[in-house]
Amino acid sequence: MNVLVTGGAGFIGTHLTKRLVRENNKVDVLDDFSRGKKENKIEKVNYINRDVRQELNDLEDYDVIFHLAALARIQPSFDEPLKTIDINAKGTANICDLAKRIKAKVIYAGSSSFYAGPYLNPYAFSKWQGEEICKMYSKVYGVSTANARFFNVYGDGQPSTGQYATIVGIFEEQYKAGAPLTITGDGEQRRDFTHVEDIVSGLILMSKGNWNGEIFNLGTAKNYSINELAAMYRHKTKYIPKRPGEAAKTLADITFTKEKLGYKPGIDLNDYVRDWLIRARKNTAID
Repeated sequence: MNVLVTGGAGFIGTHLTKRLVRENNKVDVLDDFSRGKKENKIEKVNYINRDVRQELNDLEDYDVIFHLAALARIQPSFDEPLKTIDINAKGTANICDLAKRIKAKVIYAGSSSFYAGPYLNPYAFSKWQGEEICKMYSKVYGVSTANARFFNVYGDGQPSTGQYATIVGIFEEQYKAGAPLTITGDGEQRRDFTHVEDIVSGLILMSKGNWNGEIFNLGTAKNYSINELAAMYRHKTKYIPKRPGEAAKTLADITFTKEKLGYKPGIDLNDYVRDWLIRARKNTAID
């Protein structure tokens, strides 16, 4: 299978690209490396250094396009709403138009932030717009599109510093530095933490079918409070003010995803943290 992965040098994109290569697919990655890392490059993969909004007329012969390229966090979207909407919506329209021309499927990386309300922050709004664009291309032009809503993705290689850091990544960085784990608000906000390899499995299962803009929740159907997550590290904590635009709870209903895809998440957050702590205590490098 010939595959294009946009955002394929980022956290999720790198894990997806590695899996696709292992499964003997021919993979191209389109990434402008504004957030993706050049050190994530993988042998046998062709990298196209380009913004997802730019001209794509030279691209041909893909069976599936996994569209992950995005401004992908809530807090930075407050500072750059126009850029967030431009990249996440216009970029998606550009990819769907490429798919229409070359008759490829589109698997779109959406977000569970929609469930807290698409108007809660610019990021949630922009990802919802992307879903609607995919649906329109399915209904008007017959492009096979499917929308994956990710729930709090974590795992090796996750960003641990800066605006795009995950909470699990932040905790890992603070633990290694001997600093307290910073918990926003009262820590009772609950999240459905989903390992990146389960996300990748879901995306690949989605690519096997022909779709008409359907929504697939990729989560675990189980959530933990931030306090519960912090307690897994058995480390000192510090509470800081609540951030704007965050949902009180995320919890994936994966009934439809299981029925249609046979999706079954296999990695539990407790197990991941336990194994990470064993490696950290042995002072083993953690990718």
